[in-house]
Amino acid sequence: MSDGRITSEAELITLLAPLTVGAPGAIGLKDDCARITPKSGTELVLKTDPVRAGVHFFEDDPPAAIAWKALAVNISDLAAKGAQPVAYLMALSFPEAPKHAWVTEFVRGLAEAQVAFGCHLIGGDTDRAPGPLSITMTVIGEVPAGKMVRRDVAQVGDAIFVSGNLGESGLGLRLHREAREGHTHLRDSIGLSDCDAVSLMKRYLRPQPRLDLAGVVRDHARASMDVSDGLVKDLERMCKASGVGAVVESGLIAWSRPLATMLAKQPDAFTQLLSAGDDYEILAAVPQQDIEAFRAKVRSTPTSMYRIGAIVEGAGVRVTDVDGTDIIFDRKGWDHF
Repeated sequence: MSDGRITSEAELITLLAPLTVGAPGAIGLKDDCARITPKSGTELVLKTDPVRAGVHFFEDDPPAAIAWKALAVNISDLAAKGAQPVAYLMALSFPEAPKHAWVTEFVRGLAEAQVAFGCHLIGGDTDRAPGPLSITMTVIGEVPAGKMVRRDVAQVGDAIFVSGNLGESGLGLRLHREAREGHTHLRDSIGLSDCDAVSLMKRYLRPQPRLDLAGVVRDHARASMDVSDGLVKDLERMCKASGVGAVVESGLIAWSRPLATMLAKQPDAFTQLLSAGDDYEILAAVPQQDIEAFRAKVRSTPTSMYRIGAIVEGAGVRVTDVDGTDIIFDRKGWDHF
């Protein structure tokens, strides 16, 4: 090591190798490829979603939190498909040789995430390239054959359900940004307690994929996807793929206590909270005949899901106020382009 930095790819791989323990097909990162044998009667579900410093996280965020988020945002997609994680591959691109201490903390965060999500590292690549730190995960999940829940099959009459509390991560990002800048203007204007502010920032830094709902979605949802770029934007994606429209009733959205406090003081923040992104909740279209069974099974999990609207004929997504008036969104969600 020089100046505490990693001096070779071999050294970096040595630090990552313990993450493969428990996955024989990873061969301890000693080969260029890994192998996976699906269980009998199952299919593999795959997802790739990169995260980049300055876009998905701040360069000076805790390395363990960066690692957790890089894996969690991908696992969220598997949960929405009704799949359980099995393994993942990871490509790391550093702008310069990373410090040994940074990598050690990054590996610790990944180890925590692996335990929480039930999967292991099985391979990938590392390099140095100009630009910000980039982490690309390819996650592999398992689902009973023919049971992956798609987004393009929602039908008119289906009820729309969403999990958890939307908007918390978006507010958490704003609080995190102002904390990095050394002030508390937003926090003070809302009247948030220290505990609430920390909890909201954690929602941004360490999202929680809704794996406990994977079986519920698989058994009772007709269509499903995760909400990562904003509710309206992602619901529009489901509707466009399915050839239908949707109506969301704003009065049915269940805000957490801190967000309800914010909206009481800043009603105009409604559209911002719904379009902020980074929620990593599950959005599901549930047939009318399955609603009661769906709700009953959700009650057996630690996570709530609640109805916010319905799939209708036509195209696009309408969000209505309590009197049925359409709410106009200047920005429907996050868009990389």
